[in-house]
Amino acid sequence: MSKEYKLKGGKIEEKVVNTYKSIENAVVDAYQSVEDAVVGTYQKIEDIFVDTFLEEKKDATEE
Repeated sequence: MSKEYKLKGGKIEEKVVNTYKSIENAVVDAYQSVEDAVVGTYQKIEDIFVDTFLEEKKDATEE
């Protein structure tokens, strides 16, 4: 039979929860920074590709 546990209340619980939240926020912030860098780099590559190889149609009937 397995035992179930829960955090003791009070200062210990508050400290553990706050530590967990600070670690979680740091990881999320790091991930967001990486994601922003990757998306930004992709956008630059896409813009260069479009400028180099594509041109806008003059009107909707042109193919």
